[in-house]
Amino acid sequence: MAVYTEVAFEEVRALMQQLQLGELQSLEGCAGGIENTNYFVTTQKDSQAHDYVLTLFERLTFEQLPFYLQLMKHLAQRGILVPEPHANSRGELVFDMKGKPAAVVNKLRGQKELAPGPVHCAQVGDMLAKMHLAGNSFALSQPNLRGLTWCNDTAPEVLPYLSGSQKTLISRELAFQNQVAATSSYAALPRGPIHADLFHDNVMFETVAGQPVLSGFFDFYFAGVDSWLFDLAVCLNDWCIDQASGTHHALNTHHFLTAYNAVRPLQAAEQELLPAMLRAAALRFWLSRLWDFYLPRQAHLLQAHDPAHFERVLRHRVSQALNHPDLESIT
Repeated sequence: MAVYTEVAFEEVRALMQQLQLGELQSLEGCAGGIENTNYFVTTQKDSQAHDYVLTLFERLTFEQLPFYLQLMKHLAQRGILVPEPHANSRGELVFDMKGKPAAVVNKLRGQKELAPGPVHCAQVGDMLAKMHLAGNSFALSQPNLRGLTWCNDTAPEVLPYLSGSQKTLISRELAFQNQVAATSSYAALPRGPIHADLFHDNVMFETVAGQPVLSGFFDFYFAGVDSWLFDLAVCLNDWCIDQASGTHHALNTHHFLTAYNAVRPLQAAEQELLPAMLRAAALRFWLSRLWDFYLPRQAHLLQAHDPAHFERVLRHRVSQALNHPDLESIT
């Protein structure tokens, strides 16, 4: 959560007062991501401290933001554990700060789990399925802006920086994904709003009686309407992967898919295309990391992700595609 745009204490103080969230006590820039400017904000109201996240959006526009913020509010009101955005007296969720759109949401309690195990995966799988079903009644629509069209457009930008084998892998995978997208099985996939970036650093857990308990999903600013299977594949490529090697983690996968399938059983077309969507998700994040690595923007506290990780994941997913172990978890 890099800081591209610096804001003054008094500017944020005025916004908190406008939102009736209390008197600003502290403002801290956040490191860890690469898309937006984020600050942790603490206020005091009614003799109590309250924690929020202020986000200034560096790429998304004033016109695009209502989809994301209204989706979060929609999900929160239906019992999905997500930060609820705060509105002003006019009901507005998007504000102008430094000429950029901004929003304020509750800060989730707990901590990120950087080494998730089966217990974490089961809880995320369960909540992901509930989120998909809850989002099905959401009225607004916007495509996944980092879907296959984006991959097709972005690949030529990064190919000049890559080795011959890397260029071949990306070109072949793009050709494969475009073929898949033209099939009737792909058209039959159930769709709705998806998170599209639900990595382990976008989920919080609290410790209750010595056990991890999911406290919420956050950072919905890649959300869009796409196949639920793609969202599931994004998760499996992070929660159920050995981080050192990029290979399949069978136990985590079993618990994740079993929990998801208990809430929303996968359809036949989804089971058929799960291996292909795992490849699609790996390609999407490899391309985005290559793009950020070779064509970076300047930012205070920026921490770029290593693109090599998702190259390893993609190579492994391609090698496993014909005999995919994930399907054993739900059949």
